[in-house]
Amino acid sequence: MFTMARFSEAFLVLRAQQSGIPLALVPLLMVAMNVVYAASAYPFGRLSDRLSHKKLLALGMIVLIAADLVLASGVHWAVVLAGVALWGIHMGITQGLLATMVADTAPADLRGTAFGFFSLVSGLAMLPASVLAGLLWDRFGASFTFYAGAMFSALALLGLAWQPAMRMRNA
Repeated sequence: MFTMARFSEAFLVLRAQQSGIPLALVPLLMVAMNVVYAASAYPFGRLSDRLSHKKLLALGMIVLIAADLVLASGVHWAVVLAGVALWGIHMGITQGLLATMVADTAPADLRGTAFGFFSLVSGLAMLPASVLAGLLWDRFGASFTFYAGAMFSALALLGLAWQPAMRMRNA
């Protein structure tokens, strides 16, 4: 469910184009997202050493919901930039955390296999997520696509809350 909310970042580029950012400057939006991602990854990585992984993952989902809501309402380039920055923070919270969770869960002799399988499943899940996002975009518009992303994030957050038996370090 969480991956359904994390459709391709190409939709951020499309939203940027809709907001009036000149086409030549749109790649800078992705640079900005990656700068925010890189700047937030270390502090949230340090935080994951002390905080429950489940709580931190929930925070990442909440930030993704906020990013989607901002992007859904974004008709001005500054609003879109704020949504993209939130998306970068979400990535900074969750990417390293998910890798840590895979490493913590997998037996030492199968960690490489576990990372490969995790990447395979994540990539395969992004395909229907992006196809659905594209269909929603074409049929109902950009805002609806990001509202749907927020809904999928909220459902994933509810699923996380309903998983008390889930084995996470410091949960």
